[in-house]
Amino acid sequence: MRSETFAGELPPTPGTQALASHRTMPSMDHEILVDLFKNRPSLAAELLVEVLGVPLPPHSGARTTSIDLTQIQPAEYRADVVVLLLGDELPVSVLIVEVQLAIDPRKHFTWPEYTMGARAIHRCPAGLLVVAPDPDVAAWCAQPIETGIPGFVLRPPVLGHEAVPIVTDTAEAARRPELGVLSALAHGAGEQGANIAAAVLPAIRELDEDRARFYGDLVLNSLDDTARRALEAMVKGYEYQSDFAKKYVAQGRDQGRQEGRREGRLEGERAVLLRQLRARFGELPEAAVVRIEAAEIAALEQWAERVLSATTLADVLDVPS
Repeated sequence: MRSETFAGELPPTPGTQALASHRTMPSMDHEILVDLFKNRPSLAAELLVEVLGVPLPPHSGARTTSIDLTQIQPAEYRADVVVLLLGDELPVSVLIVEVQLAIDPRKHFTWPEYTMGARAIHRCPAGLLVVAPDPDVAAWCAQPIETGIPGFVLRPPVLGHEAVPIVTDTAEAARRPELGVLSALAHGAGEQGANIAAAVLPAIRELDEDRARFYGDLVLNSLDDTARRALEAMVKGYEYQSDFAKKYVAQGRDQGRQEGRREGRLEGERAVLLRQLRARFGELPEAAVVRIEAAEIAALEQWAERVLSATTLADVLDVPS
C-alpha cells in the first residue's frame, strides 16, 4: 500500500522544490492536476460544494480565464488555474485553484493577493481551492492566514487525498471524466483501485483520442500490482468493458510482465554472483552484500567477469575485504 498521496509512475519533469521533508507524487503530477482543472473548469466548484461544503452562488457555466492576477511582478503572481463561474454570461464568482505539493511559506502572502486581485479584476466574489496530495502539506495549507486587517482571515479550503471522491460508477465517470481520473490518482493503489479503473476506462472512450489516451495512461499507472490483476479479471468478466479499456489493461499487463522479467533477471544475477564470491573468498562483509543487492545488471555483469581473475574481494567490488 502506497503512502496517502495521489499516485502515478510518470515521466519526470522539473518539479517544485520541497521546503519540508515529505513524500509527494512524481513532479509531473503538479501539471497533471492543473490540467484536470483546466480541462473541466466546473470541477473546482463541484469539489468545493459537494466535497468541502463551501457555498457558491448559483451559476450556469464555468470557464477558465487569465492566470495573471496583478500587474505588479506578474511572474510571481500567477495562480495555477483561475475559473470564472457565470450567470447569464456574467461573472458571479471567480475561483483560484492552487496545486500545492510542498510547504511554501510564501503562499501565506500570495494566496490573499490572488483572491483579492481576482476579486478586483472580475468585480465579483472570489474563492480559493488548494489541492494538496500530501497529508502534512494539506494540514499546513489549511492553517488560517492572518492578513493584518481586522476580520480578514483567509481560511483556505483544502482538498486532500482522503477527501477525493471514490468514483466507481461508469455513468458518473462519463459525466465527469476528470473527476474519475482524479479519483484514480488518489485511490488507484487502494482497495477500490480496480473498481475505479473499471468505471473510468470505458467512460473516457468518447473523449478525443489524445485526451483519452492520456487519461487512460494516468488511470493505469495509478494502480498497484494487486489492482492491475483485479482489473484484468474484471475486464474478462464485465460485458460493458470496451475494446479501449481492454487495450489499456493489456498494456498494463505487458508492462508488468516486462518489469517482472527484469526483476527476475536481476535476482538471478545477484544470486549467482554472491555464490561465486562466497565460494572464492568465504563469508562476505555486510557492506559487500548490500552493494550487490542494490546493483543493476551492468555492474553485476562487470563484477562477475572479474571473479575468476581477482585475488581479493576488493579486486572485484572495490570494497574492503
